Amino acid sequence: MSQVKREFELKAIFLQIKEWRSYLKLKRVTLFVALFLGMIVGAVYAWYKPTVYTAVSTFVLEDTDKSRSLGQYANIASMVGLDIGGSSSNGIFQGDNIIELYKSRSMIVKTLLTHAVFNNKSQPLVERYLAINPLRNAWGQVKPLGDLNFSNSGKLSVLQDSVLTVIVQAINKKELVVSRPDKKLSLISVAYTSKDEQFAKVFNDQIVKNVNDFYIQTKVKKSAANVNILQHQADSIRKSLNRALTGVAASNDANPNANPARQVLRVPSQKRQVDAEANKAILTELSKNLELGKITLRQETPLIQLIDEPVFPLEKTKFSMVKFMLLGGLAFLLMATIYLLGARLYQRIME
Repeated sequence: MSQVKREFELKAIFLQIKEWRSYLKLKRVTLFVALFLGMIVGAVYAWYKPTVYTAVSTFVLEDTDKSRSLGQYANIASMVGLDIGGSSSNGIFQGDNIIELYKSRSMIVKTLLTHAVFNNKSQPLVERYLAINPLRNAWGQVKPLGDLNFSNSGKLSVLQDSVLTVIVQAINKKELVVSRPDKKLSLISVAYTSKDEQFAKVFNDQIVKNVNDFYIQTKVKKSAANVNILQHQADSIRKSLNRALTGVAASNDANPNANPARQVLRVPSQKRQVDAEANKAILTELSKNLELGKITLRQETPLIQLIDEPVFPLEKTKFSMVKFMLLGGLAFLLMATIYLLGARLYQRIME
């Protein structure tokens, strides 16, 4: 009995499919019109869709492990009384954090406010961005937005900050892509896409420079400050030592043939000598620490080696009209088919 029931159900399905096919044949003119309209819509979309240009930079980031890199200097440092074998630092950034730095608002805004020359005119990148995108035209009806000007230096207004936030969101969502092509390598790729070829290249170059410079400065900020302090102290002690040595010589010259019976005459010279020896000892220790600080600074400085940078002509992406005509036609044909079959099914139910 169940076998007969299954055969009956399959037969009903095949009959239903046959009926739908016959019905669609009767509606072939409607389907053809839908296909034709879809192809027209696809062609119009491809025609008005602008050509976009992609600027790509790739670089290698080598983050030095301080504890490991300083190990090679441990023997040298121990000869001058320093122990650097146990020093370690995790740093502010770790691994993929530089990728997130590229997407940060501060870095993108800094890049947008950077001036560059377009058509023999220097202007901030944000002004060029507004010119090549329909944002300013859309804002023209709203006077405060239409009158926005980012060319004037100074503190940004609340309205300017709001506009920049909208632009940053658009850039992060559709235009800027930062990635690691291979997770096992330290290679980082930065790609920026724009309708303006020159803007794409300038923006890519500038954001790579801004982010990488900030990354290096932040990584070595503590060590650089330490070196500057030690250098200032060493210079100050060296000046004091020079003054003390000059004072010793002046005291000796003032009493070239001092009476041995009068020891008081030697006191000024001896005071200067004590000061000179103390300053010499301090300068020796400061010099050791200064050299160690310089070694640490060099080893903590990450190596960022640019491999590829964008050059004209940039990679161009033009949307294929044939492709969009086919996609549009198929989409409209599918929607028309679903609509006709749905209407047919509804009609059968209501009978």
